[in-house]
Amino acid sequence: MYNVAIVGATGAVGEELFRVLEEYNFPVKKLVPLASARSVGKEVEFKGETLKVKELTCDVFEKEEIDIAFFSAGGSVSAKFAPCAVKAGAVVIDNTSYFRMDKDVPLVVPEVNPEDIALWRKKGIIANPNCSTIQMVISLAPLHKEFNIKRVEVATYQAVSGAGKKGMEELFEQMRAIFNFKLDKVVDEREVFQYQIALNVIPHIDKFMDNGFTREEMKMVNETNKIMHSNIEVAPTCVRVPVLRSHSEAITIHCEKEVDVKRAREVLESFEDIKVIDNPEKNEYPMPIIATDTDYVYVGRIRKDLFDNKTLHFFNVADQLRVGAATNAVRIALKWIEMEGEKFLKEKDK
Repeated sequence: MYNVAIVGATGAVGEELFRVLEEYNFPVKKLVPLASARSVGKEVEFKGETLKVKELTCDVFEKEEIDIAFFSAGGSVSAKFAPCAVKAGAVVIDNTSYFRMDKDVPLVVPEVNPEDIALWRKKGIIANPNCSTIQMVISLAPLHKEFNIKRVEVATYQAVSGAGKKGMEELFEQMRAIFNFKLDKVVDEREVFQYQIALNVIPHIDKFMDNGFTREEMKMVNETNKIMHSNIEVAPTCVRVPVLRSHSEAITIHCEKEVDVKRAREVLESFEDIKVIDNPEKNEYPMPIIATDTDYVYVGRIRKDLFDNKTLHFFNVADQLRVGAATNAVRIALKWIEMEGEKFLKEKDK
C-alpha cells in the first residue's frame, strides 16, 4: 500500500485522478490532496471519505511520507515542487509538459513503451505525455509494427476541457448567451480562447512557434518519437472545437509496406485499450459522446488511400481527461508498482 499525493487536486485532471484511482482500486494507504493556498480547506471525495485539500509546500511530501506523487497543476508548479517530492522519497508522475523532453525522464504510455519506466531512477520522475499524443501513439503502435510507418499527418479536434474548467465554463457561457441573444457581451468578456468558441472552430492551440507550428503541435511531433523510439515524420494541425470532452483525430499514415485494411483492423482490435468501431453501412464510427468517461481509444473510418497503396486513413477518439491524462498516469503508476514497487518500499524501510 502506498501514500499518494495529488498535486492540483481541485483542477479538472486532479478531480479525474480521484475517480480513476478509486475505479482501478489503486493500493492507497493514505491519499493527500494538495493545491495552492487559495484552495486549502476545500473538500474532495475518495471512496466515500471526505478529504480536505492541503497547501502544496516543499515540506509536505516528507511530512506526509508520500510514496507516489501525481502532478497536474501546471509546468511551473512541477518545476518547483517535483524535485522536492523526489528528495522526500517519492516517485513523481508528472502530467505537465515540463519534464517530457528531458533525456533523463522517461515519457511513458504503458501500452506502447512500458519498458521505459525502468529509467525513472535517473531523476525520480516519469512524465505523462500530451493528451493528443497519447491517444495517437496508442493507435499508431500496432500499425507501425505491422506496416512500418514513415510519416503521420494528423488533424486534431480538441475539446474545450483540454483548456481546463475555465474552458468548459467559457463554452457554457457563450452557448447560454446565444440562446438568450446576448452573445456579443459574453464574447467580449472571454478569458480562455482567442475567439468565440461556441459554434466555431479555432485552428490555434498554445503559442505559435517560429516554424509556423504551435507548441501543442510540436509536442505531438517530439513526444511521438521519444515514446515510440522512432524517427517518424509527424505533421499535425491542432484545432479547438466546441465539444465539452474527448479529443478526436483524423490521421493519415504513410508506410514502408503496402497497407491492408482487414489486417489493420485486426492488429488494432487485438491491441490493448483500443476498441474498433468501423461499420459505415450502419453509420457506426468513433465520436466524442462514445469515448467520454471511458478508458479506451476508439478507432474507425479505416480506409486505404485512393491513390497510394502504402497510405492508410483512420479516425480516433479518446477521453483526454482520462486516457489523455488521469488514466494514463494511473496506468503508469500501476506498471511502476508491478516493476519497481516492492523494491522501492524495501529501500524506503531501510
